[in-house]
Amino acid sequence: MSILTSPYLLYSDGEGQIFEDTSLYSAGRAGWDAYPIPVEDWIELPEGGNLYELPGRRGIGIDVETGEMRLCELGWAVAAFIPPAHTGLYVSAYETMDEEAPTLPLFCYTAVGWLDGKNYVPAVRIEKDIRQDCEGYDQDTIEAGTQKLLSLYSQNRLVKHLMENCCQTYTCPAARNLAMGRWECPIPISPACNANCIGCISFQPLEEEIISTQDRLTFKPTAAEVVEYTVPHLMTAPFPIVSFGQGCEGEPLLMWETIKDAIIEIRKHTDKGSININSNGSDPKAVAELAAVGLDSLRVSMNSARENVYNAYYRPNNYTFADIKESVRVMSAAGKWTSINYFVFPGMTDSVEEYEALRLFIKDTGLKMIQWRNFNIDPDWYLGKIGFTEMGEIMGIKQMMELIQEEFPDLKFGYFNPPIERIKGDFTQNFAHH
Repeated sequence: MSILTSPYLLYSDGEGQIFEDTSLYSAGRAGWDAYPIPVEDWIELPEGGNLYELPGRRGIGIDVETGEMRLCELGWAVAAFIPPAHTGLYVSAYETMDEEAPTLPLFCYTAVGWLDGKNYVPAVRIEKDIRQDCEGYDQDTIEAGTQKLLSLYSQNRLVKHLMENCCQTYTCPAARNLAMGRWECPIPISPACNANCIGCISFQPLEEEIISTQDRLTFKPTAAEVVEYTVPHLMTAPFPIVSFGQGCEGEPLLMWETIKDAIIEIRKHTDKGSININSNGSDPKAVAELAAVGLDSLRVSMNSARENVYNAYYRPNNYTFADIKESVRVMSAAGKWTSINYFVFPGMTDSVEEYEALRLFIKDTGLKMIQWRNFNIDPDWYLGKIGFTEMGEIMGIKQMMELIQEEFPDLKFGYFNPPIERIKGDFTQNFAHH
């Protein structure tokens, strides 16, 4: 339901309690700067969202009486985590007051406000698929499924990793869905990586001030281990996908020979479902090999379509931005599905310069889909690390989406890898639902 006025700024007392400041309307941040948020951009915080205190930081709001920007001095700034399938339009607006303020953990920090007893965030639901909606998870079913898989595949190291680490320890949505026997099945495959991403969620150097949110895969699975649990999933799950490349590992293309063997063997047993890889796209020759044996889709993660911005964040080893583009081209030329996992950072993603680079990327590669993902990173830390002080002209995330869609009407928007039923059938209908 739309609201008619801006919500009020929220602040934390530092003791776990959050209050509204009715003298300030909530503002949003894009790049380094704070902006008023159009009232039509606010939606009720979706189920599964959370609020975070931002210690050492004062929220920036708009004075209800004067209309001027000012700090909230009552407590620490607050941000929202918005759940999957939603894309944030503004980051929480704040000013860091203390040089010793801790670097924020690797989560997204969307602007948030309070009105008439409800939390609101500037966001859009970019995906109808409900595969990671929190109300769809039943803990009893997950626990029963976890024990069943551990029993059925007691010698399979990959199943053990997925169930004990990903599902039970980190409550990974993909691993939980596997335990429930539905939709997209994760396949971590590589303990190593050929990028040194600043915001890597599975590996951070000891000298860094942030820590990874989960442990990386520590072994190299065999093709047999992959096949053992993925074939039954493809044969029995609704809208089944099996996906190489997950947050708890390195770069899957470094294990492309094993992936190739696994795909060949999987397809000996079943032609059902879709086989996907989530990758950095660093090895176009490997991508071509995999496409030839049955890889259905490729998703490439990137923070930017600009080479300099990409390199500053990913810090690639032995591959270039040109390799990424070529990998997408190779898959598109083979008639396969291609998407980018596009890390949305308001103020950079929606800059005019980024927009022009993204247009060229789509044209050059034949890209089929953009997954508009929230960027899980401390905004100040990120911008400082990549050395960006000036954002240039910005247009707003929603306007950028509209312009891209207008120019490329066949390009799909979403948040998840689509199943083969959507790729080859009705993209607007064939998705996970209750």
